[in-house]
Amino acid sequence: MRRALEVARTTPAGDVPVGAVLFGPDGSELAAATNRREADSDPTAHAEVLAIRRGVEKHGDAWRLSGCTLVVTLEPCTMCAGAVLGARVGELIFGAWEPKTGACGSLIDAVRAPGQLHRPEVRGGVLEEECAALLAGFFESLR
Repeated sequence: MRRALEVARTTPAGDVPVGAVLFGPDGSELAAATNRREADSDPTAHAEVLAIRRGVEKHGDAWRLSGCTLVVTLEPCTMCAGAVLGARVGELIFGAWEPKTGACGSLIDAVRAPGQLHRPEVRGGVLEEECAALLAGFFESLR
C-alpha cells in the first residue's frame, strides 16, 4: 500500500489522487497508475483500469491476471470492480473505504455478489487513515 500511496501522490492536478499498483504472482510490480480522467478526458481512466490494462501487457496470460494482486488507495467503484472481476485478478487490497461509490463492501459488494464467475480475495482498510488523508487534502483544496 505504501507503493500505491507513492503513486497516488503523482496524480495529475485536477484528478482525484488515487494510486493503483498491480503485482505479479511472484510479487514483482507489473504496472502502476493514477487516476487520469481529467488529464485524459476519459471517464474510464481510473487508476485500477489503467493498471490492469498495463499489467496484462507484461503478465503474459492474455487478459487473465490470475495470481496477481491489485493494490489501490481507494475502494474501487462499480466499473473498477467489474474490471477486477473481468481480468480475474486474484487479490484486491484497498486503503480507504468509499461509502458513496464503493463497490467492494461499502455501497454495494460487486466482487462478492452471488453468481460471480470469479471471486478475488478482498481486503480493505489497509493504511486506511493515510489513504483517506490524501483524499481529504485534495477535496479540502477544492473548497
